[in-house]
Amino acid sequence: MFLVFGIAAFVTYSYTQKKEDTSFKKEALENVMLASDGSQITFKEILKKYKGKTIVMDVWASWCSDCIKGMPKVKALQAENPDVAYLFISMDKTPEAWKKSIERFEIQGEHYMATDGMKGIFGKSINLDWIPRYMVIDKKGKIALYRAIEADDTKLIETIKTLK
Repeated sequence: MFLVFGIAAFVTYSYTQKKEDTSFKKEALENVMLASDGSQITFKEILKKYKGKTIVMDVWASWCSDCIKGMPKVKALQAENPDVAYLFISMDKTPEAWKKSIERFEIQGEHYMATDGMKGIFGKSINLDWIPRYMVIDKKGKIALYRAIEADDTKLIETIKTLK
């Protein structure tokens, strides 16, 4: 009896755990972001620009001390993996703060800003509960790594290597 109950509890627990997505939700893809040149672009259009490339996406903000402290690790990752596209999605509150930080910290890559912040449409669609947040997207646009919070995370580095 206890064995049956234990198995039933385990199966129920396993099915209730949130599975990490391999595709972006429709809300994320349709979300309009601000490009660094001031134009607007959907996240789907951003991803389309990188079709056929592995992407490391860094969700960050200039007000986030962990994001800023992690930038040297991001730069090291870029140096070790120059053939990967680096996409930075900012959760800044103003375009001015965002652009100033890109210059100040000399962040190399493509830059976009989610104009509704961490709790907005894009943030909710990727279950954004902490920044920095790193994701790896494969050459077909599928999410290969859903969540890492350090740019030197072994899962992040291994995922990039397997996609080369």
